[in-house]
Amino acid sequence: MQFHHYGYVSENPRCLNAAGIGLNRPEELPDEMDVLIVGSGPAGMIAAAQLSMFPDVHTRIIERRPRRLELGQADGIQARSVETFQAFGFANEITDEAYRITEMSFWNQDPDKPENIIRTDRPLDDEFGISEFPHLIVNQARVLDYFAEFAQRSPSRLVPDYGWEFIDLQVTDEGEYPVAVQLKRVMPGQPEEIRTVRAKYVVGSDGGRSRVRDSIGRHLEGDQQNQAWGVMDVLADSDFPDIRTKCAIHSKAGSILHIPREGGYLFRMYVDLGMVPEGDHGTVRKTPLETVIKKANDILHPYYVDVKDVAWHSIYEVGHRLVDAFDDIDGDEGHPRVFLTGDACHTHSAKAGQGMNVSMQDGFNIGWKLGHVVDGRAPVDLLNTYHGERQPAAQNLINFDKEWSTLMATPLDQLENPDDIARFYVEAEEFAAGFLTEYADNLITGTTEHQDLATGFPVGRRFKSYRAMRRCDAHDLHIGHEHRADGRWRIYAFADAPAAGQPSKLTDWAEWLNSPESPVRAYTPADGDENAWFDVKVIYQQHHHDFEVTDAPEAFLPKVGPHKLKDLENVWSALPEENIFEARGISRDGAVVVVRPDQYVATVLPLTDTQGLADFFAPIFAGEKVETKN
Repeated sequence: MQFHHYGYVSENPRCLNAAGIGLNRPEELPDEMDVLIVGSGPAGMIAAAQLSMFPDVHTRIIERRPRRLELGQADGIQARSVETFQAFGFANEITDEAYRITEMSFWNQDPDKPENIIRTDRPLDDEFGISEFPHLIVNQARVLDYFAEFAQRSPSRLVPDYGWEFIDLQVTDEGEYPVAVQLKRVMPGQPEEIRTVRAKYVVGSDGGRSRVRDSIGRHLEGDQQNQAWGVMDVLADSDFPDIRTKCAIHSKAGSILHIPREGGYLFRMYVDLGMVPEGDHGTVRKTPLETVIKKANDILHPYYVDVKDVAWHSIYEVGHRLVDAFDDIDGDEGHPRVFLTGDACHTHSAKAGQGMNVSMQDGFNIGWKLGHVVDGRAPVDLLNTYHGERQPAAQNLINFDKEWSTLMATPLDQLENPDDIARFYVEAEEFAAGFLTEYADNLITGTTEHQDLATGFPVGRRFKSYRAMRRCDAHDLHIGHEHRADGRWRIYAFADAPAAGQPSKLTDWAEWLNSPESPVRAYTPADGDENAWFDVKVIYQQHHHDFEVTDAPEAFLPKVGPHKLKDLENVWSALPEENIFEARGISRDGAVVVVRPDQYVATVLPLTDTQGLADFFAPIFAGEKVETKN
C-alpha cells in the first residue's frame, strides 16, 4: 500500500487522513444528511464503507440494534466476495480466520445397505481454477466488523448510529433534502423519541421484512416451495469422517447440507424436515431443536452426531421472491430517491451460499454511484442504472437457487441419477462463485465493438485479474488486486514499450491523455491529485529489464500530495511465463481497458480511438463540479 506522500505516517497507515465531513462529523444523528442507509447488514455496511471514501458526502447508517451484530446467520463467502474484500483491504485478514472450502464430499445411500450412507464423490471446490481467491466460511458478524473498521478509518470517519428504528418515509419536492424519514429512538436506557430527519437519498438495507420497501409501495413477488429445513450451528462429538468437510448428504431418511465453520470445531447443518402440509400456518417453525438433532442422526446413519452446545438454530421454509423494482421510480418517470438492497429486494434459500454475497454486490453497486452523484462528479442519470443492473442479477440468482435447493430436497428414489447433485455443483461453480454477472450496455457499460482486442476482459463482466510485474520495485503481483474501493475509475493501457525517439501509438495516446481533451484532465478536480478520479496504468509486453520506469510517459507518473511526488507504481510489464497478453487474449497491437469503481469492465477500445474514450466518459462525468485541471 502507498502512504507518506502527504507527510510521514508513524501510526496505522490504513487510517486515512480525515477530510470533508470527517473533519467535524456530528456525533449525534443530525436533522439533514446526504445519504441515509437503513440497516447495517452486509448490503448496508458495504454501501456505507464505499460511501465513506467520498468525504464530501454526508452518509449515515442507522441500525435498530443497540450495538454491533454478535451472531450472524449468513456464513458462506464466495470467491467474488473475497475479491471485493481485497478492494476494501481485508481479504488476507478475513481469510486467515475463516474456514476455507477446498473440496466438497457427496454422500448417498449405500446400494448394498440402504439404511446407511457412503461417500460417492468429492470434487475440488474450484474444479476449473475459476479464481485465485478462496471460498470461505466465516461469521457474518465478522464481515460487518471489517467493513465497519474500513468506514471508521476512512476520510469521512463513518460509524453506525445504533438504536434507531425506521418507521416511514415520504419523498417530497421540498428543498435540497426531499426525503423525509420518520425514525424512533429505541436505545435501551434512553428515553424513546420519534423524530423526522431529511435526506437526499435513502438506501433500504433492512432485510426481508423491509419497512423501507413497504414505504415506497414495493412488494416481494414469488413463491414458497413448502419445504422446511432446520439449521443449527453446533459443537458436537461425531464419528462422521467428513465432519470438517463441506458435504451434501442424501439418505433414505432425508438430506443434510453440512458446512464446517471457522475455528476448527463449530459446524452448521441444514437438516431436511420434509414437505410442509397445506394449512400449516407456520407450525413447522415451532419444531423443537431436539427433533432437528434426531432427524440429523437418522440421515447420518450409521454415523452419529452428539450435540454438546448450540450457538444458534432456526427453522425456515424455502421461498424465492423478488421485488417488483429496486427503487421508487416506475419506468422512466424520473430519477430515484430510494433504493432497496439485499434481502429487502430478493429472498431465497440459504443453502446455495449466495444471499450475503449477492447482497454485498447490491451495496457496492449503489454505493459508488451515490458517491459520484452526490459529490457532483456525475449526473443523476447514473442512479437509473442501479435497478437495470441488479434486478437481472437477482433474478439469475433465484433461478439458480431454485434448481439447487430442489435437487437438495428431492428424495433419492425420485432422482434419475444420484450423481446429478455433484454434477450440478461442479458445472455451476463459476456462477456460484459470483463471476457470471454481466451488465448490459448502458450509461456506464459500453458495447462489445472492440471486444476482440481483449477477449479475456469481457465488457460488462468483472475484471478478471492476472499477474504482472510492477516495474519500479520488481514485484510480481496480481494487477487487479491493486484496485481499491476508493471510487476511482481504472484505465489500463496494454502496449509495447515505446523506443526512445521513435513514434508509438502508446506515446501518442499518453500525450493525448495529458491534454485538455482527455477525461483525466477534463474531470480531475483542480485541488486534487493528478490521479484523484482516474487510476491509469500501463502494461508493457517487454521484459521489465528492457525499459526504465522513469522513461514512461508522464500520464503514467502522476504527481500526488503537497510535494507533487511521482507515483511510480503505474508502470507494469507482462511476465515471461505467465503472460497477461496471452492469458487474457489482449491484442499485440495494444488495447485500452476501462474498469468501473466496482471492478466491472466498462469498455474496451483501441489505443488509436482517443475520441471513443472521451465520448465514453463525457455523459458519466457531466456532474456539477467544474473546477478541473484544465
